[in-house]
Amino acid sequence: MIYVTGDTHGYYDEMLYRLRDIKIGEGDTLIICGDFGFVWDDVSSRIRLKHLQDEKFTIAFVDGNHENFDLLGQYPVIDWNGGKAHQVGRNIFHMMRGECFTIEGRSFFAFGGAYSVDKPMRTEHFSWWKEEKPSKEDYDNASKTLERIGKKVDYVLTHNIPESTIIRLGKVPDVHDAELTGYFEWLLRELDFKRWYAGHFHVDKDIDKVSVLYDRVLPIE
Repeated sequence: MIYVTGDTHGYYDEMLYRLRDIKIGEGDTLIICGDFGFVWDDVSSRIRLKHLQDEKFTIAFVDGNHENFDLLGQYPVIDWNGGKAHQVGRNIFHMMRGECFTIEGRSFFAFGGAYSVDKPMRTEHFSWWKEEKPSKEDYDNASKTLERIGKKVDYVLTHNIPESTIIRLGKVPDVHDAELTGYFEWLLRELDFKRWYAGHFHVDKDIDKVSVLYDRVLPIE
């Protein structure tokens, strides 16, 4: 079984609380839509990451804007379920931007990243990384993948959401994220998909085919 949820921000106990009513175990996969937050260079984070590796289920995540990209980039890149991923642990995988994965016979297009609105309060290479925003290489990789799959996929996995969806969520799109949210707007129009899952906004709401997630844990049938 595949489940999907929103930002976890490295909170192990809170993540387990979300899963309290779900029978998730060996052979199952939990997908996290960005701000995974368990990859940090401190003792407590390493302990929490070890706890995750003791779980029987698989954890896969797209990156958000609150990740340690220096550390994340040090993990080995492997072929995982048809796409490129950083293997963070025995059962933990970072789904790299612009890749397509097949899990339990379902296809997933992954494209993480977002702009940090609190960037002025953060310190580069300590609490903020420029890699939070997708690079030209990320977009180029996505283009190649979309061409290969014929712009058809079962599910889309992102951290941020299309610009029009942000507006319908009652938010104001950030100009610093215009390239990414504009790209997602194009994907929303051009991609043939069943459902889009994202996080970032710390709310739980469905807007047409886009599910914005925070505390919810949804099964993917």
